Amino acid sequence: MIKTAVMVFSGLVAYMPLMAPANAERDYIEVVGSSTVYPFATAVAEKFGKGSKFKTPKIESTGSGGGMKLFCNGIGSQYPDVTNASRRIKENEYKMCLENGVTDIIEVLIGYDGIAFANSRKSQQYVLSRKDIYLALAKDVPNPDGSESFVPNPYQTWKDVNAVLPATKIEVLG
Repeated sequence: MIKTAVMVFSGLVAYMPLMAPANAERDYIEVVGSSTVYPFATAVAEKFGKGSKFKTPKIESTGSGGGMKLFCNGIGSQYPDVTNASRRIKENEYKMCLENGVTDIIEVLIGYDGIAFANSRKSQQYVLSRKDIYLALAKDVPNPDGSESFVPNPYQTWKDVNAVLPATKIEVLG
């Protein structure tokens, strides 16, 4: 996924000369949009900045709808060059773009939202149940005391979730 996104950024850089009249005041790509896509876009932007002669693109998390609104507001250096979304552009957003002179819109599918669980091949492999995943990630969970109520998720490690799992901190990226 990151290689594809890097190619998209590279493609955008190839089009920078075409965007130059609109963005003469800015020498970097500006990207806004989905908070879901943000961690991946940031990683790709950093890799792009380190691996090319161009400046690292500026990435801002505004949400898919917020990003579309900013993107569709117009052409020029005060508007973003790219918007990331965790969905397709809506018809009303497309119309807003056209009304504001944003006409050459290219939609590129990079991937789909998803959840990935990973650990090193060198580490002990373990199997997670649906219950383990729910207890690790849910905002509120059934009260551990057995009462029929929900409480803010108290679980910090996988061992807290299930005694057979390692005492490794639960980390959520994105």
